[in-house]
Amino acid sequence: MEDELRSQPDTWARAAGLTAEQALLPAAGERIAVVGCGTSWFMAQSYAAAREAADQGVTDAFAASEALVGDAAFRDRGYDAVVAITRSGTTTEVLELLDALRASGGTARTVGIVGDPATPLVDLVDDAILLPFADERSVVQTRFATTTLALVRAALGEDLGPAIEQARAAVEEDIDDALVGADQYTFLGAGWTVGLAHEAALKMREASQSWTESYPAKEYRHGPIAIAAPGRVTWMLGAAPAGLPAEVAATGARFEDAPIDGMADLVRAQRVALARARRAGLDPDRPRTLTRAVILSS
Repeated sequence: MEDELRSQPDTWARAAGLTAEQALLPAAGERIAVVGCGTSWFMAQSYAAAREAADQGVTDAFAASEALVGDAAFRDRGYDAVVAITRSGTTTEVLELLDALRASGGTARTVGIVGDPATPLVDLVDDAILLPFADERSVVQTRFATTTLALVRAALGEDLGPAIEQARAAVEEDIDDALVGADQYTFLGAGWTVGLAHEAALKMREASQSWTESYPAKEYRHGPIAIAAPGRVTWMLGAAPAGLPAEVAATGARFEDAPIDGMADLVRAQRVALARARRAGLDPDRPRTLTRAVILSS
């Protein structure tokens, strides 16, 4: 996990330069759905929010298990393309969805973003974007997810130079021991960083079995702030809503809000998760009950 998370600035830079692969993504104006499971679903959420914010067209994000292609509501959305994100290329729910799309006789083009090229997904999509340089050995995902997001952000016309440089600093900075030793974490995001907040919380749970939650930032004051207290952390990825830092401070909780790109701040959260795992004597590459890919038998 450490080797892979530290490699992220380089894999982001490489993804930003993949112009041919970026051209395979849906064009501006197309109506699209983006699907994935777990971490890939959260990247789908970030992609959808970023694409709509860039005025590129209607973009919906679904957990693959919930994107029921046989359902009239899904069909009636009139998608021009469906983008499936999967590191392993073997995730059951994603493959089932792509099979169902083919069986439905729909006209939506399918695009897969995958880490392992030698997997069933490649043969199930119209166009495959292969990112083998971002594939991983650790069960806990870091670089594949963020490299996928770097690819799609670059395709939307974003300059990733600042994020890459901030991530280079993030992998080298000293980690505050008080941050590693917190009792509880709540991650917040806004717009495209909501998906990153969910992903940061998932990394903390997977790697270190920690108590974490995640919300859109403005939802935090609608109940979840009740658990903020001394020894706990409220971590904002991206710009915080006005007044929120002071409200969290009044609870005694720590408000973490680095003035950097959300993806670079996610790297910081990944490092805290890794440090907590080591402190607890856990192996983040082989977390309990988890596998690299979820392959269902029925």
